[in-house]
Amino acid sequence: MKKLILPVFLSLLLTVSFSCSNMQKLGSNLTERDAAAAIRQLLEMGAKEGLNGTFTKESIMTAIFPEPLRKTLNTLQQLGLSNEINRFTTTLSTAAEKTADNSVPIFVNGIKHMKVNDATQIIKNGGTAATDYLRSSVGNSLRHSITPVMQAALEEYKLNEQWDKIMQPAKSIAGNKLNLDLSNLMAGVVSEAMFQKIAEKEKEVRSNAAARTTPLLRRVFSGNWK
Repeated sequence: MKKLILPVFLSLLLTVSFSCSNMQKLGSNLTERDAAAAIRQLLEMGAKEGLNGTFTKESIMTAIFPEPLRKTLNTLQQLGLSNEINRFTTTLSTAAEKTADNSVPIFVNGIKHMKVNDATQIIKNGGTAATDYLRSSVGNSLRHSITPVMQAALEEYKLNEQWDKIMQPAKSIAGNKLNLDLSNLMAGVVSEAMFQKIAEKEKEVRSNAAARTTPLLRRVFSGNWK
């Protein structure tokens, strides 16, 4: 009887062991569906992060007056426009923050409808691969969608009139070198700030387990898929 029980026991043990091994193997697979869902969830979390304090006077000045045009800025200040420029950039910072807040739904909607190809590879690539994919796939359309929101903020704070007044003397100095389309220019500034915030969130989720606040993020970003 003992001789009969032993082979049966070993057979059952091997079956259970094989079954568990298969379950573990299946559980360790990263599916394209889960990867795509995790990417969208991650990007949405980053888009909803606040941008308060992001648009400093220095960042606004850099955006409006790129390095090659700093001489123009110095000339404008020498013409006695320093106070007006300071007042303008301070108000423009406020308008940019308001635009960023109003642009969150635009980003979230774009992320939800974004087609994610090779999602598993994006997860495996690490770094800011998901943010980079968002930027390359729908970045231009997001910027275009933000432009009218930025224009509305500029009109609310009467910044277009201030901009024209400040830039009038600059036109004769810089000619066609200046980008005078303030709404389009600032939409680029806001969208870039949004992308940077999303990239920061992606790095945090990938590197810090505490930042994976949903079951999906824990399942997808806790695995070593490489």
